[in-house]
Amino acid sequence: MRLALGLYALSAALVVAVWAWLGAEVAMPQAPFSPDEKLYCVSYAPFRGQQTPLDRSTQIDPAQIEEDIARLKAITNCVRTYSNDFNLDQVPRIAQRHGMKVIQGLWLSSHADRNKFQIDTAVALAKRYPDVIAAVVVGNEALLRGEISASDLAHTIRAVKAQVPVPVTYADVWEFWLRNRDLANAVDFVTVHVLPYWEDFPISARDAATHVDAIRRRVVEAFPGKEVMIGETGWPSQGRMREGALPSPANLARVLHEVLTQAKHGNYRVNLIEAFDQPWKRVLEGTVGGHWGLYDDRTRRAKFGWGMGVSNHPLWRWRAAGGVLLAGLVFLVAVATARRGGLKRIPFGGWLGTTVIATIAGSCVGWGAESMVIESLGVGGWLRGIALTALAVAAPLAAAAALVSHVPIPTFASVLSRAETRPHVPIAPACGMLVIAVTVLTLQTALGLAFDPRYRDFPDAALTAAIVPFLLLSAIVRRGSGAHGAAETLAAAVLLLCAGYIVFNEGFANWQSLWFCALLLALAVTLRRVRDAPG
Repeated sequence: MRLALGLYALSAALVVAVWAWLGAEVAMPQAPFSPDEKLYCVSYAPFRGQQTPLDRSTQIDPAQIEEDIARLKAITNCVRTYSNDFNLDQVPRIAQRHGMKVIQGLWLSSHADRNKFQIDTAVALAKRYPDVIAAVVVGNEALLRGEISASDLAHTIRAVKAQVPVPVTYADVWEFWLRNRDLANAVDFVTVHVLPYWEDFPISARDAATHVDAIRRRVVEAFPGKEVMIGETGWPSQGRMREGALPSPANLARVLHEVLTQAKHGNYRVNLIEAFDQPWKRVLEGTVGGHWGLYDDRTRRAKFGWGMGVSNHPLWRWRAAGGVLLAGLVFLVAVATARRGGLKRIPFGGWLGTTVIATIAGSCVGWGAESMVIESLGVGGWLRGIALTALAVAAPLAAAAALVSHVPIPTFASVLSRAETRPHVPIAPACGMLVIAVTVLTLQTALGLAFDPRYRDFPDAALTAAIVPFLLLSAIVRRGSGAHGAAETLAAAVLLLCAGYIVFNEGFANWQSLWFCALLLALAVTLRRVRDAPG
């Protein structure tokens, strides 16, 4: 018992140390402006929770917009809008009451009737609130989406420009400005979007500000005599990596600090995307799409303070406490199983394996549960997330019990066969069913990341807690010389193929991908170690 307590204390200390490291605050550069200064402008969309512009019947209560504008007044004197639907035409009126400016957007698409409504509304607002509306943005990334030709867009811009008393521009990704240079003749200033995370060759957070400044200089050179405003730039706080571009709260804060510092030195305007997280974007862009805000959607709290350290896991103490509890359960299961089986002592390999299982599970389950809440979308997404988290808890417990009992992982066929031919030791079929469940979920994830990866997350933490315990069990407790299972062999082959392709596709800079592929290899090795009982 003393050995068990000592090893548990070691495991608990390691779990706490891991979480203290994960939750440590990341130092930020000096604030890019003085306490009495504000951001130039931020993109604003009012949608919260389940509200979405993908449902054209959505109407936002003006009181909700009022609440948002009042909150944003503390950090900026300007908001940029994108459309006039969904009661967004109320923004200039509300902004006027708060002494704020609006960069008024109008959404252009392939629908002529909707375009007319957008244009007419924007023109009317610009005439009614010339002291509020700083500029009108005629279309947002319409060329990128391929919904309008450059010539038709230029005609529309000129038509709007002839009717409003404020400057007029068009906003698009920087490449589309360089491809359509004649468009600059129709606008008063050029508005470019530079999003380092979404570049065709993603830019890391470390290099993001330098990239934004370099792209702006390139566009300035292409359009001499025209002001170039950064109409959108930012960084996501959650979601999957793209090559070396890692979404995180600390990287969000770091990128914005550095971009704004450069903009101040270069004396150019920057509009940040965006004010509040927009959950509806997750339908189109995955987890990462919904987490570009300065403010969290649920809490409406700022994600960081300017010039202050930022933790990527601010609730790390609670995660650590949960991990220590799970590690304790792993040891309790091991000890209880040994006593129930009449074992007077657990071999060193059993204790070593139990300690490793407890430490890995305790370190990863909290992270997996945190990711489940952030990444789950829709009924299917939540069911999958809950299943992964449940496996991350159950697998370490079952593997620890099997380890001290010296029970190997049974084959899929034996677990799914008739009752009289199944393994008779109770923990064996439980382990077998858990391995089957882990394999199915891992295969589903791997195939998704191989064939449709752009917006899919890497559930590394939960899968680590679910896969590594069985890898250790298969390494320490071998069945013997029976035949390999056909299902296990096929699954292992698919996992290996997926691992190879995902590494190739994602690149070696993406450590989330490398971690995931290492787990695929670990599960493949585990499955290849599973054999039928001899004879």
